[in-house]
Amino acid sequence: MTIDDSLKLKIYLDKGNLASVLKQKYILASKSPRRIQLLKQIGLKFTSVDSKADELEAEDHHPVESVKHNSLIKSRKVAFNFSKGTVIGADTIVVLDKKIINKPKDSADAVKILKKLSGKRHFVYTGINIINIKTGDEIFDYEKTSVYFRKLADDEINYYVKKYKPLDKAGAYGIQDDFGCLFIEKIEGDYYNIVGLPLVRLYSNLKRII
Repeated sequence: MTIDDSLKLKIYLDKGNLASVLKQKYILASKSPRRIQLLKQIGLKFTSVDSKADELEAEDHHPVESVKHNSLIKSRKVAFNFSKGTVIGADTIVVLDKKIINKPKDSADAVKILKKLSGKRHFVYTGINIINIKTGDEIFDYEKTSVYFRKLADDEINYYVKKYKPLDKAGAYGIQDDFGCLFIEKIEGDYYNIVGLPLVRLYSNLKRII
């Protein structure tokens, strides 16, 4: 962050509490089943809306700038269609060797991605952008988690892609609800960030903006 960027940021105090967070109405700018489940898990009242935003997918962008751009355009596009509530936009990417890996284009691409990740450490970034429609306040934040893959056999990769069809997942795998959990030796950081929404960071920022 540059000094100029920091001057543009509005400073938010941790002004909310659990009761105020739970009573708020939210709009999730996503139809992701995983993000929907995570918001249900922490007891938020929300509506899920597909932003239909055109996402930035270039592999050579800085990871934080990429998730910031995408989470901003998702949340802002949805916010324009509501008169009240708090919008939550999010974007998750996988980064290997300083290159962004997006969702696979097809099954062949998913196989290619998993072979690249095999036996290596990669990073998962999730950006979250929150907009209080009533006040116009907006907060962006992100989380980064290290993920270590064990060496994967070709038959494991082929089985996974054929059976689970991970075409809707950044990096072509999921950690939470299918065979993809067996690819991972360990992680360093927030587990829920890998699923698609860093819940502690989200909750901390919701308290600041409501």
